[in-house]
Amino acid sequence: MCFHTSQTKKTIELENRFDVSLVDDALRDYFDTPRYHLNGFSHPNMLVIPQEKSNVLAPGVWGIVPSNKTKEQIKPYYKEAVKYGSGLNARSEKVFNHFVYRGSIMENRCIIPVSGFFEPHDHKGKKYPFHFKDKEDKPLALAGLYTVIDTFITFTILTKDASPLFAKIHNKKNRQPVLLNMEYAHNWLSTDLNESDIKEVLNYTYKEEALDAYPVSKNLFSPKENSDVPSILEKVEYEGLEI
Repeated sequence: MCFHTSQTKKTIELENRFDVSLVDDALRDYFDTPRYHLNGFSHPNMLVIPQEKSNVLAPGVWGIVPSNKTKEQIKPYYKEAVKYGSGLNARSEKVFNHFVYRGSIMENRCIIPVSGFFEPHDHKGKKYPFHFKDKEDKPLALAGLYTVIDTFITFTILTKDASPLFAKIHNKKNRQPVLLNMEYAHNWLSTDLNESDIKEVLNYTYKEEALDAYPVSKNLFSPKENSDVPSILEKVEYEGLEI
C-alpha cells in the first residue's frame, strides 16, 4: 500500500507538466517547500488536480473522508478509521461498490502529482523502504478519488495488484499505486467516462522501465527520526539485500 510519498517539485514544474494553474497564488510558497517524506498517517496537505476543475492544482488533505461528514468531524474520523488505513489508499477493485468510493468514482476522480513514493520490502522478517521515482526525474501522476467537505478536499490514492517490479519489492502485500502516463492521466479526469472506460484506465500498466527503485534509510519508518530531509531520498546499501 502507498502510505508514504515525496513531493520536491516546484509548483511551476507541476503546472507545466500537467497544464494546470495553482488555484491560489498565495499558496505557492507553502507548496514550493520540498517535502522529502510525506507520511500519510499525519494527513498532510498535498496538491491534487480535481476532476471538477481539471485545470487547477488545489490543496487536499491526504485521507478520504465520507462526504456526509462535517469539517469538524474530519479529525475524529481519521482517529476512528486508522484501523482501516485512515482513508489513505483505496483498492481499485472496490471503487464501484464501497460506501465511500462509489460516491466519488464517477465525478470526483483526481490526479495526485508527486516526485516519488515509498514502498516496503520484506527481507527475513525486516522491512526495508524503497523509493520509486521517474528515471528522468519528472513528476509522477497517481490516480485518486476525493470528497469535498465544506472548503476541504480529502483524497485517497488508488491501488491495484502489483506488476512484476512492484511484486518483487512490495513482496508482502503485492500492491502498488495506480500510476498513469500523461495520456491516461488526462483521460482519468474526463467528465464523460463510463464504468467500462474507468476500468480500462485502472487496468493500465505503467512502464516499469521508466521507474527507478532503490532502498533508502530505515529512518523513513521511525517515529523518533525526522525523515523529511533530503538524505531520505539517498540510496542505502544493505548487506544481503538484493533485488
